[in-house]
Amino acid sequence: LEFRRVLFRSHRGRASRRRLITSSSSMSTETNAATGDALRELALAIDIGGSKMAVGLVSRKGEMLDRDVIRTDLDKNANDLFSSLATIVRRQVERAEERHGGRVVVCGIGSAGPIEPDCATVSPLNIPAWRRFPLRDAIASIVSAPVFGDLDAKAFALAEGWLGAARGSSNYIGMVVSTGVGGGIVVDGRMLDGASGNAGHIGHVIVNPDGHRCGCGAQGCLEAEASGSAIEAITGRPATEPSYEIMQRTGRMVGRAVASVCNLFDLDLAVVGGSVALGFGPTFFQAAQDEMDRLCRLDFSRNSRIVPARLGDRSPLIGAGAVGWRGFNRT
Repeated sequence: LEFRRVLFRSHRGRASRRRLITSSSSMSTETNAATGDALRELALAIDIGGSKMAVGLVSRKGEMLDRDVIRTDLDKNANDLFSSLATIVRRQVERAEERHGGRVVVCGIGSAGPIEPDCATVSPLNIPAWRRFPLRDAIASIVSAPVFGDLDAKAFALAEGWLGAARGSSNYIGMVVSTGVGGGIVVDGRMLDGASGNAGHIGHVIVNPDGHRCGCGAQGCLEAEASGSAIEAITGRPATEPSYEIMQRTGRMVGRAVASVCNLFDLDLAVVGGSVALGFGPTFFQAAQDEMDRLCRLDFSRNSRIVPARLGDRSPLIGAGAVGWRGFNRT
């Protein structure tokens, strides 16, 4: 059986070649009590976002077998918010064996940032209750499996490179335009981590110097101009009810940021997901591509493309699963 490999950069900055996913590893000898069959190894995948949290089960081949989704209740305090998450975590662990003949051998987290390495702590800008919240240890306390974490958009980029629109590409950015805006950058097949694991925060590239104030404290960040929360603040209407002009403007802002990243890192592809980007559809993507064509004028960047995610709403959990399998195969 074949397995896929991915190059990534460790948190210490050393480049290493490691297995991301393998379908040929030996199966556990633990068996299903009812059938006597060997239990299938599964990753528990957790996605943390500003508007929702999701937990699911992902196989070594990237199949998403199950999931639960809850709204991120911003009125709750840190512990109550985690209690809500813990409920669906436990439910998915139970379903692994009861519904899918498997057992959870690893847990992968994709969280909005900033984060500390492996989601030791998370401080999502759109979740005020969680500031340096010890997410990894909190999950480890209720799951009998090793826990690994990364930024949600980097997880998304892993998923799209593994099974989606960036499959076969060695130089691309995967980004999510939703409640917030994030990204994961792959150069020469390596996922860039940076000094603290927060590389790829394209949402804080300045696209409008005289623009709106961002939650990070700066002015004119992409996230302050093109995220779902920003659109609602600017227009007074939810991002699910955009005008044609807003869809175009959002695409232009995203295209402007992506063009800068393509010029900086010599990328030829941007894969974009998230409820805003995918909800705005062709109008958004055409406006973004037009802006990239205007600003990517160097020989190496002039043919850079921006395309929608291929995995749709499965990307975040498949990506979180990939984070888990990547960590599992490092050990």
